[in-house]
Amino acid sequence: MDSAGRRGSAWAELSLLLTAFFFGTNFVAVKHVVEEVPPVLFAAARFTAAGLLLWAVLRLFEPASRLKRADLPPVAGLGLLGITATQTVFTIGVHHTTAANTAVIYSTAPVWGMLLGFALGLERPRLSGVAGVAMCLAGVAAIEGGGLRLAGTSLLGDALILLAAVFWGSYTVLSLPLLRRYTPLAVAAYPMLLGGLAAFPLAALDLRVEPSALGGSVWFAALYSTLFSSAFGFVGWQKGVARVGANRVLVYQYLVALSGVAAGMVVLGEGFGPLQALGAAVVLVGVYLARRRA
Repeated sequence: MDSAGRRGSAWAELSLLLTAFFFGTNFVAVKHVVEEVPPVLFAAARFTAAGLLLWAVLRLFEPASRLKRADLPPVAGLGLLGITATQTVFTIGVHHTTAANTAVIYSTAPVWGMLLGFALGLERPRLSGVAGVAMCLAGVAAIEGGGLRLAGTSLLGDALILLAAVFWGSYTVLSLPLLRRYTPLAVAAYPMLLGGLAAFPLAALDLRVEPSALGGSVWFAALYSTLFSSAFGFVGWQKGVARVGANRVLVYQYLVALSGVAAGMVVLGEGFGPLQALGAAVVLVGVYLARRRA
């Protein structure tokens, strides 16, 4: 590999490290915001704002990157799946459970992406993959068994986070064809903007918020989530997938889980019992088995 290639790989790795940190700590930021703001409204506003920012950056730095008319339906579908559906369900789920539980359960996303790959014929089923799926489900069950006695958790919240993980894993797999035709910035910007706008009709069902009554910490958490997790994070993740491949990106999913659990415990004072810790370990081993190369 030449020096330019090494620098490119180093930047991709650094982007993924920062993205893993921002994604993990974002669970805490979202949890804090949705205590005061309706979850769906926050998801719609957050991703529309981040999408507009990325679109402006795209026009500034990649003016030749134009969305082809034939790609509008798949990009819109990707936005509906990865932003409208995923983030609506995710944000409601975070409202009903802890950031720590969210971090671990959401880390199963690569497994559901793998299952979609099987269904689409992109991957062949392997024994380790089947074992990994079984371990992930067992780990989530252990988290439920050990976590529902702790404050701030609920079966509804954890189930919604699991559904969001299914959507996110599918979004990652379905974005791969577009990454062969567009840059990571474009693949992040267009679906994010379209998906964020599409969430507003759902947000209209609950608009009970008074912006002037929100505290400084809520505004800071909302800004942090919008800029660092949504805008930077989605571009960094897509860049990492395009540069180092889906399997190598897997290790950063572990860092997302670990930073999310740590942030929930340190910042929000959340509990994380022994059975939850065991469940988390089983989940992460299951994700590794499911996604490792044969």
